[in-house]
Amino acid sequence: MNGFADHGLDENAFGDKAGGFRQNIRTFDAFPKTKPTYTRRTSTGGYTTLVLIFVSLFLSSSEFLRWYRGHETHLFSVEKGVSHQMQINLDIVVPMYCHDLHINVQDASGDRILAGDLLDKNPTNWAHWVDATGTHRLAEAKYVKEEEEDTHVGHVLGEVGGRRKKKFKKTPWIGRSSGAGKSCRIFGSLEGNKVQGDFHITARGHGYMELGQHLDHDAFNFSHIINELSFGPLYPSLLNPLDRTYVTTDDHFYKYQYYLSVVPTIYTRSPSPPPTIDSVHNTPLPPDSSNRDTVITNQYAATSQSHPVNERTIPGIFFKFDIEPIMLTVREEREGFLWLMVRIVNVISGVLVGGGWCYQLAGWGRELLGRGRRIRGGREGMLNGRVYHDEGDEE
Repeated sequence: MNGFADHGLDENAFGDKAGGFRQNIRTFDAFPKTKPTYTRRTSTGGYTTLVLIFVSLFLSSSEFLRWYRGHETHLFSVEKGVSHQMQINLDIVVPMYCHDLHINVQDASGDRILAGDLLDKNPTNWAHWVDATGTHRLAEAKYVKEEEEDTHVGHVLGEVGGRRKKKFKKTPWIGRSSGAGKSCRIFGSLEGNKVQGDFHITARGHGYMELGQHLDHDAFNFSHIINELSFGPLYPSLLNPLDRTYVTTDDHFYKYQYYLSVVPTIYTRSPSPPPTIDSVHNTPLPPDSSNRDTVITNQYAATSQSHPVNERTIPGIFFKFDIEPIMLTVREEREGFLWLMVRIVNVISGVLVGGGWCYQLAGWGRELLGRGRRIRGGREGMLNGRVYHDEGDEE
């Protein structure tokens, strides 16, 4: 009755062997195997595998670069502590003689600073600056991208960290040409109260009562080139909204007005940047407390409202600034290495699984297409029980 027994075969040898933990654990195998004799390798499958490997490597590289660059977060908070002073950095060129210009700073507290005594004034040539590479007019589109780069943590730390240049460039030699010394470069840093205020450049005898001094109106020319205008520590390599801008006018009575909104800013890579407030005296720490991973500075937004004025109005260059009561912290963050591994595993597994599905669907499509062609060609054969006759046989 048992055909296996008649041939000397054991039926239990063709089933699962019972007994033992290793034998019973096979029932939980989620990865069933197929014997190599039942698989077939094709060139189409080989090409598909190469494509999937290339796509996986490309997407994995993109994930790695994205993780390596990190991402930025912007946090606004109320500035803590009691601030007292703020450094103002100015480098401007005006096509007038230095002794004909007066520079003053006045803030909301009523303090007046004779900036002309604190800033350096060097005679220079207008052509040395107006033809300089990089000068542009205010809000010119081609410099917007370059200005935006200086708002990213990586760029700021790369320009500033470890090699801070805290000196203004030297004034070029003016030579002995006919136009030598007819322009004035005003540059330097000064300390002012950290409150709303303005500083202005006017002509001698105009703006403040000065006995015995009055400049002829035909000598007025308040065209100017702003090489540097920043608040806080001097970082000449960072581009501010008004840096390297120039404006010109043919009117003697012209009033340039710039309105600035200054925002204290911290650029950092550190998860916990150093404090900016002295916990004992409740006052801000000096700017030199910045380190290679953190830069403490100020940024500002600028608008301009300039127009010709009549002879009863004081012409000149006026900068009105206001200190915002908030602090912006721009932090560059990077996820952990485990996060990167999970992302790469997800990418590779998704590509392989999705590619496998697409390959199977393409195989089924080719099979259905081939079957339809065989049916239309009458070459399906007799195994399926169908009989096809030619039209001549039916007649």
